[in-house]
Parts: sequence; structure tokens; C-alpha cells
Amino acid sequence: MSDIEFFSTNGHPERVNFRQALLVGQAPDKGLYMPERIPVIPLSKISQFSKMSYPKIAYQVVKPYLGDLVADEAFRAMLQDAYNFDVPVEKVYDGKYILRLDRGPTCSFKDFAARLMGRLMQYFLKKDGRSVLILTATSGDTGSAVAHAFYGLENISVVVLFPEKEVTHRQRRQMTTLGKNVSPLAVDGKFDDCQALVKQAFADSDLKGLNLSSANSINIGRLLPQAVYYFYAYSRTATEGNTIVFSVPSGNFGDLMGGLIAMKMGLPVHKFIVATNENDEFPNFMKTGDYEPIRPSENCISNAMNVGHPSNLARLFCLYGGQMDETGHVNRQPDLQAMRENLFAVSISDEETRRTIKDSYNQYKVLLEPHGAVGWAGLARYLKEVGDWSPCVSLETADPAKFPEEIVRLTGVNPPLPKAMAQLDQLEEHFDKINMNYASLKDYLGRFAKSQEQ
Repeated sequence: MSDIEFFSTNGHPERVNFRQALLVGQAPDKGLYMPERIPVIPLSKISQFSKMSYPKIAYQVVKPYLGDLVADEAFRAMLQDAYNFDVPVEKVYDGKYILRLDRGPTCSFKDFAARLMGRLMQYFLKKDGRSVLILTATSGDTGSAVAHAFYGLENISVVVLFPEKEVTHRQRRQMTTLGKNVSPLAVDGKFDDCQALVKQAFADSDLKGLNLSSANSINIGRLLPQAVYYFYAYSRTATEGNTIVFSVPSGNFGDLMGGLIAMKMGLPVHKFIVATNENDEFPNFMKTGDYEPIRPSENCISNAMNVGHPSNLARLFCLYGGQMDETGHVNRQPDLQAMRENLFAVSISDEETRRTIKDSYNQYKVLLEPHGAVGWAGLARYLKEVGDWSPCVSLETADPAKFPEEIVRLTGVNPPLPKAMAQLDQLEEHFDKINMNYASLKDYLGRFAKSQEQ
């Protein structure tokens, strides 16, 4: 058994192992699970990662949290199957790199976490002879990544809530053209409304019979795999003893939390640039020490980051000794000085995002989409205000082909369509719609459960 247990950020006394935390998703008090102990990988071992493939690095990073909950051979096979695509680290100039996390089946960084999570869930459910209903909310890319990761898996059904007017045509179709065990649900509201509905459903005792679980970044099974690509990027860009700067486009802050866990595991990180769009609640907190959620969230072209209250701030505050509940209320302030030592938070406007897309292509022939452009602009701001540093890695989190209108208008280039997206426009869509009242979701889930029994 793994000796690492997980606790709730809201203080519930129960401790669970990884398997329990994965299958439940959210703690009973609406808190998020965090490991009581973060294992450290020695620098001597990290220095060997440069000779390892992505699946082998993933084994070293994630295995300590599992212990013998998953048979060793089975886990290695899961990793080989989950990470069967390229992970390019592109040099742009003078020790500045872009980590392209857009080569998976849905052309989004969410593939990295969702694919491993789906395989781990399937493993545990088969052993237990159980089934679950994955209930998740998406602001853009999570839904398609989760839908594809769980598509066709036995004992797992998926309901994905998405804001009807705030996802792109291609993001929507990646969810709505699958069928089988995947049921997309359009919400007449914003991502924060979708997320609030999901959280309320998890806390509703009337729904216990549905065996709900989550695939959002609120699930620890989504979070831990995201630590892996930080180790991978370091192994491809840094020499032993160097520290690295990462620029992370940040919406719900799961991606950033993966990086912070990597740092706590021993990765030599000089600074994380926390690059948000105009939803600047976190950069404002870092300046003032006062946290004020943005409700409703601002609608920006980097739509997957339109989050006015990131769920993973509860984990971030916990990591620095603070405590925030699921509503955004701060019960105990984190160590703000330590956060400022590790994090450089900036808000990037839509105007600056567009300018970055245009300039990066004109200057370097690098094609960025809006989320990656927020990260690259955040890095530029850091280098200008703080000073030069190398290596620096900025995360590109989605394929530019997901945002063709914006890219063509700014650069004159129609981004090439990846094979995974080429057939989307020819496939038939299927999805339902609800309003943003919880009663609508509860009624839908009741009808959904009855239809599954028939």
C-alpha cells in the first residue's frame, strides 16, 4: 500500500488513499484532496530524466503516490498507452522555449491528465466490480479531453457541462460528436455557473446512488499527472544544477498546481509566472493580499481561462499554509511572502494577447493560440520587469487550429488542421441544454440515471 494519504483542504478529519480520492473526486466537505506528504525526487535522479522517455519520467513522478495500489506492470502499460504522442519542446531564442502540450488526441494539455486518469479509474473499477458517473464542467478543453479519455470505457458514464456561448465551434464538436457513454450538456450561463452546479451535485445526498465522481482538476487524479511535464521540460532544456522559469497560462489553476507539486517534489524552479487573462482576481490578490472573486467572469478570447474563482486556489493556499473554502472565502491567509518568492502573477489583456500572437509569428514564425499567447506575453513581461533568465519554458496548451478565425485575422495564416480534428465538421452533434438553476441539473441527472437503468 502507498503510505501517502490525502486530506481535505476544508479540514474534514477523514484521510483517504489515492484510489479513494480518485474515485470520489471531491472531499465530503466540498474541499479538495491534497497529499499529506509530498515525496522528493533526488536531484541525482532528476538529472537522469534527460535520457528517459515521457512515460518513464511519468512513472518516477506518479508512482510514489500509488504505492502498490496498482500493479507495477499494469501501471507501466497504462503510461505507455496514455502517452503515445509527441511532446515537443521548441527553442524560440536564447534559452527561451515553448512546451507544446497540444499533440494528444484532443490537441489540448488536458489530454495528459485525463488519459492517465481514465485508465487508473478503469483499473480500480474493474477490480471492484463498480461503475461511476463522471460529472465534470469545462470552460473549453477539459470537456473534450475528458470525453475522449473515457470514451467507450466500461463501467464509466460521462456528463460534461459547458457554457453554451463561451466555447468555440471546434471545442464543442469535440464533445458533442462522440456519443456512446458521453453526454454533453450545454448550460445557459458561464463556466463558473457550470462549476458551481457540479459542486452542488456532489454535495447533494439525494444523488448518492449515482456514484458521482469528478474529472475536473478538482480531482487529485487530474492534478498529479500534470506535474510530469514540468520534469520533462526541465530534462530537455536545463543542465544539472540550473533552475528554470515556467510561464503558465492559468484559468482554474490546475496546471499551475501541477507545477508547484513538481517544485515541492524537488524540481529546481526559479519562478512560476502565473499568467491570467483579464480575470485578474489572483494577480490582484498577490498585489494586495485581498482576494475578491470576479462574478461573473470576464469573457476573453482565451476562453478556457475565463474563470472568476479558480477551484485550485484552495490547494494553492493550502500549500502555503492558508485555508480557502469552495466559495472563495479565506479562513486563514497563506504565507504571501513565500508565494511572492515563487510566483510572479500578471494579467494579460485581450489586446496584448492578440498583439503577442501577431508578433510571435512575425518575429519568430511561432504560431500561438490565445492561451499560449497569454503565457508567452506573461514571460515577456517577467523578462522586462525582473530581468533575463534561462532556461525559460512557456506552456502552449492547445492547438492553434482550435481558434482559426482569430489566428487568420492576426497572422494571415490558416493553422493546419491536426488529423484528430479533421473530420469534426462532418460528424453529427448530440447534446442537451439546461438553464443555470440547480433544479434543472438535478432533474436531468435523475432522468439520465433512469435511462441508464433501462
